[in-house]
Amino acid sequence: MMRRIKSTMWMAITLVFAVSCHNKENNNESCCSSEKVEVTDMQMDKLGITNREYLSAASKRALQWPELGNDWYIEFEVFDLKGDFAYEEGVVRRDPSALIKENGKYYVWYTRSTGKTDGFAGDIEKDKVFPWDRCDIWYATSEDGVTWKEEGPAVLRGEKGEYDDRSVFTVEIMKWDGKYYLCYQTVKSPYNVRVKNQVGLAWADSPDGPWTKSKDPILSPADNGIWEGEVQNRFKVKKKGDFDSHKVHDPCIIPYKGKFYLYYKGEQMGEEVTFGGRQIRHGVAIADNPKGPYVKSPYNPISNSGHEICVWPYNGGIASLITTDGPERNTIQWSPDGVNFEIQSSIKGAPHAIGLNRAADNEKDPTEVLRWGLTHEYRTYDWQYIRGFRSRKVKNHTAIGEEGE
Repeated sequence: MMRRIKSTMWMAITLVFAVSCHNKENNNESCCSSEKVEVTDMQMDKLGITNREYLSAASKRALQWPELGNDWYIEFEVFDLKGDFAYEEGVVRRDPSALIKENGKYYVWYTRSTGKTDGFAGDIEKDKVFPWDRCDIWYATSEDGVTWKEEGPAVLRGEKGEYDDRSVFTVEIMKWDGKYYLCYQTVKSPYNVRVKNQVGLAWADSPDGPWTKSKDPILSPADNGIWEGEVQNRFKVKKKGDFDSHKVHDPCIIPYKGKFYLYYKGEQMGEEVTFGGRQIRHGVAIADNPKGPYVKSPYNPISNSGHEICVWPYNGGIASLITTDGPERNTIQWSPDGVNFEIQSSIKGAPHAIGLNRAADNEKDPTEVLRWGLTHEYRTYDWQYIRGFRSRKVKNHTAIGEEGE
């Protein structure tokens, strides 16, 4: 609790300093040095402050940082896989789910399609507008996590007129009470730039299926934005609406505190580019049963940054890897209640669309589930393939030949 309070205070004070300095006129030095701040000798030494009487805005922010240590700080590398996950031109394999281990082998589910991407300039009824358009969900198995065998489709697109008739993609796996659940994005034709995608669910008694699909979506975008005109332009709006008024993406269900937390990425109608990049935020919807109904949290959005959802239980709370978009991108965050997240580390970056290893002991270390797993990579915009990743904890840095600790 104290760490949460200190972190919240740090963020609030940072904003106060930033606003006050921005509003000062033509006197940056007096702006940044006029307020008196107590600085200990230990802080002077650790932060390398030259003179406690002259503190820049950056030094003032640093003085408010909580003492978090570096247990959450990691670096990543990626590598090619073997078997059916080796690069194959003409086939798109992307957005791997988390890994689970069943029957002595690893299982993963992923988005699969064939053919190049055409975009929106042609006939959207016939063309493929995105790499994740006209996709089905497939699965593969591996004994060592490196050489993979593609087993075939798990969840196919629906019949014409159904909510998932155009594409099913970006899948996640959850095992609970002897059953297996896949949640994933869905699109109904026609796939135009204003289409509002939804989230579907399928379940099975075995990781090999067969899978039963939900007749209706389990999550939909907020219905409180207003488009401007009939032109197919997703940036023209009269009212933007909630953070998820356009799309709900990247679903992931986590059993937590006797309930089921569906974390997802929200995209807003009229989405802007701000000082942090795209306006991408995360939300959560909660249910008493894996099949729903899922009710969106009144605290949404629960992040101001991020892209693909990557969450895991740790130390009684939920951890989240925040990547790609927003002012807090490239951070790992943790929440004691699954809703209120705080930054634990700022990292160099992470691979795209991480599928973390749910077979790992997530309580062994804050980032143990990220020690290895799967990702995807763009060879070109048309062709993506699944690769592996590793991470390592970083405690110190040394030059070649230097003695480390």
